[in-house]
Amino acid sequence: MVKKSLHNPECIKEIVDRIHHLTQNSQPAWGKMDASQMMRHCNQVLQVPIGEIKLPEINFLFTAIGIVTKWEIQVFNNGIPRNMPTFQKLIVNFECDFKEEKENLLKTLEDYRICFQHKNLPDHHVLFGKMKEKDWGFLEYKHLHHHLKQFNV
Repeated sequence: MVKKSLHNPECIKEIVDRIHHLTQNSQPAWGKMDASQMMRHCNQVLQVPIGEIKLPEINFLFTAIGIVTKWEIQVFNNGIPRNMPTFQKLIVNFECDFKEEKENLLKTLEDYRICFQHKNLPDHHVLFGKMKEKDWGFLEYKHLHHHLKQFNV
C-alpha cells in the first residue's frame, strides 16, 4: 500500500490542484468551517512543523493518545476522523478572506517543502511525540486530504 506524503512532488501537485478547485461557495460535507476558514486552519497546522506556530504542551495522557493515533493512522493508512478535537490555537471560527487564505495556504505549502528539503523538520510534536521526516510528510498530507475531502475536492 502506497502512502501519500507531502514529500512526494506528485502529492504536493495533487493537493495544490485540489486547493485550486475550491471556491468561495464550496460547501462542507461536515463541520462548521467554511472554505476560507478551512484554508486558514490548514495553513496554521502546516506552520507547526516549519516553526511559525508553537503548540502548547499537553498532559501525558493526551500525548499517549496522540502517539497511539499516529501509529493507527500510519499502520492502517486511515483517514482522520470527522469533527476530531483540535488545539484551541488552531480553531478558526471567525470570518476570513477567501483569496487571501488561498494565497497564504499555497505559500505555506511551499515553505513546508523548502523546510523539508533543507532537512529542517522538528523531531517532536506535542501531540504525536517523536516524529521522523516521513511522519511529518504523511500526517500533513492526511490532514490536508481530510479537509479537502470535507469540501468535496
